[in-house]
Amino acid sequence: MVLKTIEEHELYAKLKKCEFWLKEVQFLGHIMTKDGISVDPAKIEDIVNRPRPTNVSEVRSFLGMAGYYRRFIEEFFKLALPITRLLQKTNKFEWTTECEDAF
Repeated sequence: MVLKTIEEHELYAKLKKCEFWLKEVQFLGHIMTKDGISVDPAKIEDIVNRPRPTNVSEVRSFLGMAGYYRRFIEEFFKLALPITRLLQKTNKFEWTTECEDAF
């Protein structure tokens, strides 16, 4: 079906750059299979091994990286709330045990 569509639109594909009959494909930090999309375990490992944020800029960076995968984490916004509060200008940056647990 794919090859027919390519041919119909007069497009070309290099055979050495194509892969067919794969059970899973890694693409942009995700793994796609016949069962659906999941997160690449290597990306999760990067998030888990990330050092604790020490300032607002690092919190923003961490939440951006972890937030990209929020669709795979049930109630992500509730889990991240203590860390998200650190971004409020009215709050002083103070890493609490609640933040550590959320992290």
